Amino acid sequence: MKNFAKLLGLSLALSALVLSGCKKKPVRNEGTLPSTGPSNTIDPNAVAFAADQTPIPQRTEGTPDSENKSVVDSVYFGLDRAAVAPAERPKLDAAIKWLKDNPEKNMVLIGHCDWRGTAEYNLGLGDRRANSVKRFLESMGADAKRLETLSKGSTDAKQGGGEGEWGKDRRVDFIELRKQQ
Repeated sequence: MKNFAKLLGLSLALSALVLSGCKKKPVRNEGTLPSTGPSNTIDPNAVAFAADQTPIPQRTEGTPDSENKSVVDSVYFGLDRAAVAPAERPKLDAAIKWLKDNPEKNMVLIGHCDWRGTAEYNLGLGDRRANSVKRFLESMGADAKRLETLSKGSTDAKQGGGEGEWGKDRRVDFIELRKQQ
C-alpha cells in the first residue's frame, strides 16, 4: 500500500509536468528577418575598410619577419591550447640559456593564434599562451622583470590553407626587446 501511494504520487507529478510543458516555439516571419544576401558566410579576404589602404604584410614561411626574428625556436601549441606541451619544453631551456648569455637584454614573448575563432578570442588565447610560457620560464629561474608578454592573436595568421599552415600560427615567439634610442 505504501509503494502504491508513492507510485500514484509520482505518476501525478509526472503527468502535471507533461501537461504544463513548454509552449510551442514561435516561428519568425521570413519577411521580418534582415536580408543576408545569397550566403551567410563572409570571405575574410574580400573585407576591406576605406580608411585602411596599406597592404597587409604576408608572413614568410615558418618565421616572423627578419626584423623581429625569434632569438630561439618558437614554442608551438595545439588547437585551443595554452599549456606548454612536454615536447616543446626543451625550447624553453634554450630561452633560459639565451637570457643567461645576454644579461643586459630583455625578451618579449609574443603569442599567436591561427585565423580560426573571433579576433577577441584569439587575442585572449595568444595572451594566455604568452603568459603560460612566461610562468614556465619564471619557474625555471628567469627574472620576471626581463620578460614581457604581447598577444597578436590571429593578426599575422595565414588564412585558408590546412592544418599544416595553421599549426605554424599557433606559437609563442621569443623576440629581443630593443631599447629605444
